[in-house]
Amino acid sequence: MTDPGLPARPPPKIFLVDDEAPARSRLRELLADIAGELPTQVVGEAANGQEALVMLSARPADIALIDVQMPEMNGLELARHITSLERVPAVIFTTAHEDYAVAAFELSAVDYLLKPVRAARLKAALEKAAEGRPLQHEQLEQMGAAPRRHLSVVERGRVTLVPVLDILYLKAELKYVTVRTRSREYLVEESLTQLEQEFYGVFVRVHRSYLVARRLIRGFERTADDGDGGGWVVVLEGSEERLPVSRRQWPMVKQLVSA
Repeated sequence: MTDPGLPARPPPKIFLVDDEAPARSRLRELLADIAGELPTQVVGEAANGQEALVMLSARPADIALIDVQMPEMNGLELARHITSLERVPAVIFTTAHEDYAVAAFELSAVDYLLKPVRAARLKAALEKAAEGRPLQHEQLEQMGAAPRRHLSVVERGRVTLVPVLDILYLKAELKYVTVRTRSREYLVEESLTQLEQEFYGVFVRVHRSYLVARRLIRGFERTADDGDGGGWVVVLEGSEERLPVSRRQWPMVKQLVSA
């Protein structure tokens, strides 16, 4: 029972993400139906992951209801980027497929709703999310999600999405990784080794400090230096830089790119 001497807890702020407008309308209707028992405040909605991330950066929410199956960026990838926000909401996934990663959801602290969503089930999930911890980045990595299509970069309190296909190379620098595109550099607080594992085949390790985009490799040049660079540098499309290929990596790199 709530102590009458304590101020009432404000209704949780809800954000809806689904590429289908009828699905978002359905959730709004259900939230209205249960408002007498569980008041909530819908602070926004989005039709795709990119839009959702921008809006959530400017308009924080307590709970995000996210559809799993969306084009361009699915719900699991969006949830991974959401963990970069200053205020991380609790996440409830919605899915039309009963067998889609259900076991993974149950093993984590994340809840899920099967479409068509029912009012009672929505209420139970919201109550669980309101009491639970925000989504953790490590949880999503353990779910075995597909490789991301974007990397999220936090700059001045805002989250910027960098498409993986725009990246020329990744360079390890202390606890950060420099992400280089044709237009500029970004810094992400991720491990080069973890990025190599996630994007195996997309990026190739040419040096202990460098991963390069495999599809952008245009060749190799011999150098006079036969030190750590091994005497070879890699030529990338869209870049004037020549990145070192270590002696240790050279046989594997040569075999991989010629395959």
